[in-house]
Amino acid sequence: MADAPLLKLDPDNPDPVIVEHAAALIRRGGLVAFPTETVYGLGANALDPIAVAAIYGAKGRPAWNPVIAHVADAAAARALTREWPAAADWLAAAFWPGPLTMVLLKAPQVPDAATAGLDAVAVRVPSHPVALALLRAAGVPIAAPSANRFTQVSPTTAQHVQASLGDRVGLILDGGPSTVGIESTVVDLTGPDAVILRPGMISAADLERALRGTGVAVRSVIATVSHNVSAASDADRTLAQRSPGMSDRHYAPRADVWLFDPEQQSEIMAALTETLAARNPAAGGVTALLRTVTLPLPDDAIVRMPDDPATYARQLYAALHAADAAGVALIVIERPPADDRWVGLRDRLSRAAR
Repeated sequence: MADAPLLKLDPDNPDPVIVEHAAALIRRGGLVAFPTETVYGLGANALDPIAVAAIYGAKGRPAWNPVIAHVADAAAARALTREWPAAADWLAAAFWPGPLTMVLLKAPQVPDAATAGLDAVAVRVPSHPVALALLRAAGVPIAAPSANRFTQVSPTTAQHVQASLGDRVGLILDGGPSTVGIESTVVDLTGPDAVILRPGMISAADLERALRGTGVAVRSVIATVSHNVSAASDADRTLAQRSPGMSDRHYAPRADVWLFDPEQQSEIMAALTETLAARNPAAGGVTALLRTVTLPLPDDAIVRMPDDPATYARQLYAALHAADAAGVALIVIERPPADDRWVGLRDRLSRAAR
């Protein structure tokens, strides 16, 4: 089967003819890969259960993992829910369009296929101009998980999509590299608290500032849907199931991934030396993503990562895709700092390394 057409668009001024072509494909039940500011999404009509099922088939995504319904504005998001708390208005005003997903009790017209059979729907208004143009032209909410095979590294360029799903989609819209670079923060608003199910580049502190004085507390779930984190309560595990991206292994390159803290530099150096000495030269090389430390590797094996979390996020998945394309067998990554600004990145790396 041939790869899908890849159509390039000016991200600031998308061609309305191309956008309408993609929108018509969505309305007919087809699959369109398109850019968002977080990562590229694999889109289908969120109200068409057959079209949504096609997303799962193309990705090899398990049926228990819900997808996010992307919409053009807060009013369209509200139409997909049967309860819209005041906290949703406050967060929408603060962060939409942008990389925040809210989980709310779903309206009857939202099919179970889009929510993994759960009674809540994940909704988001993306900020990428191509995504917004497509949503407005399609006139329907677009279900869109990341446009890659399940558990693999999310795509931040159209070329990443083509390499992973090129023959499984109807069309790929190329709107340039994603500017955020990791998936959205997911917040559950079905109860009295705002519960972070998946961390992202909108942090807990950001959410607390937006909700200050409202009486709504912000807390985080520590859980995966494989239920292997003992710190999670049964209730939190149930909440975690409402969010995409919560499987134990996710966002993962084909290579093995080692994570280490800067103070473990000597231990990782010893392990690398031993591993490389024992390895068959034909077994594949090593790439290291480093911020502050030095390792005994050739210069072309080292990717210097930035100290700023926003810049780091924009570069992370591209670096992992490049390592996969180079056929390396091992990726060694210096773990980012343990503070609120980096929590989404630490989450992605910990799942990639499992």
